[in-house]
Amino acid sequence: MTLKKKYVLVGSGGRAEFFYSAIATSFHETSELLAFCDTNQTRMDYANRQLTERYGYQKVNTYKAEQFEEMIANERPDAVIVTSVDRTHHSYIIRAMELGCDVVTEKPMTVDEIKCQQILDAVERTRRDVRVTFNYRYAPHHTKARELIEDGTIGKITSVHFEWLLNTQHGADYFRRWHRDKRNSGGLLVHKSTHHFDLVNFWIGSEPDTVFAFGDLLFYGKENAEARGETKFYDRATGNPNAKEDPFALHMDENENLKGLYLDAEHEDGYRRDQSVFGDGINIEDTMGVMVKYKNNAIMTYSLNAYLPWEGYRIAFNGTKGRIEMKVVEQSYVNSGGEKSQEGALQAQSITVFPMFAAPYEVEVEEGIGGHGGGDPALLNDIFGTPVEDRFNRAANHIDGARSILTGIAANRSIRTGQPIKVDELVKFH
Repeated sequence: MTLKKKYVLVGSGGRAEFFYSAIATSFHETSELLAFCDTNQTRMDYANRQLTERYGYQKVNTYKAEQFEEMIANERPDAVIVTSVDRTHHSYIIRAMELGCDVVTEKPMTVDEIKCQQILDAVERTRRDVRVTFNYRYAPHHTKARELIEDGTIGKITSVHFEWLLNTQHGADYFRRWHRDKRNSGGLLVHKSTHHFDLVNFWIGSEPDTVFAFGDLLFYGKENAEARGETKFYDRATGNPNAKEDPFALHMDENENLKGLYLDAEHEDGYRRDQSVFGDGINIEDTMGVMVKYKNNAIMTYSLNAYLPWEGYRIAFNGTKGRIEMKVVEQSYVNSGGEKSQEGALQAQSITVFPMFAAPYEVEVEEGIGGHGGGDPALLNDIFGTPVEDRFNRAANHIDGARSILTGIAANRSIRTGQPIKVDELVKFH
């Protein structure tokens, strides 16, 4: 009989259920959850109710954030799952490794180059494993793009044009919650684009060398709303008459999950999940353009906008033998506002190859089922189940985690300074 791998989870908010529900259901024979750790007891209690009432699992122990080391000593886990606020990831990742645990961390691995270096140094010092959960790598259409490029379908990749669209439901959500403060999230070029920059590294088999970027807050925020003639403002949506007709408002009292996780937990820490996207205090960008030169000399132009009518992306790979174009449309969602399987679920996708001297053709891809284009179930099996041999090496470690965020970190620095940034000057790999 195979011994179960033991886990504890830090940060019991919206993303946590993705992991604990998997352990409680599909992977209960190989994995065991022992405890939650969070700054908020109400939130941990809600997660425990989900575990027992929805997933039929046993209640687990709970520890406040200041009891993290006590939890490790008591529970003796094999690995720590980190799903806390981004700016705290490095603290838990590093201390977990120092206490003898491996780590499974949500993206982004961390938010700036200083914290990134600390993680890299800790891995070298402790020799523990850090796994970064890049679920997009596992989506069948993303794996197919890697296969086409690796097989030389369009020759050597010379340039990439990548446009990602966040819509007025999902995109707006980053401006309601803790992500709106760059100190917490690194802004969308780190928090969200880490997925996209990792995909490009994964697809073209290279890493960023030089980054230049522009970015600004041009749609959300009070000043932009005032300029468009808005006159009704509010601090938070729930229970506020001014928010009743606002399509951007999030009414937490109308959603059982959001109420249990956040509204009912406010009395402990004052965190408001439903802030106005047109309020003051937003210091992240909603409109971003980035240019990247890779170490294999490929060039990428990238844009991210967070207020568009549909969700998804268009990407084109140009090579010495032709071109590949992809278009993906994703399901709209609000984090924790519905079923996990609907988060980033695929609505439509197409891959077209344009050979240099032949007729273009569509590439058939078996459609993935589940969240993030079908990537979620495959990722979870890779972490908690029985991993299969993988030609494409989709499992991401701390090096992959660092290389993905360093593009966004360099872009943030470029926006601040107006200068191109050499990625190798940000951190030192061992």
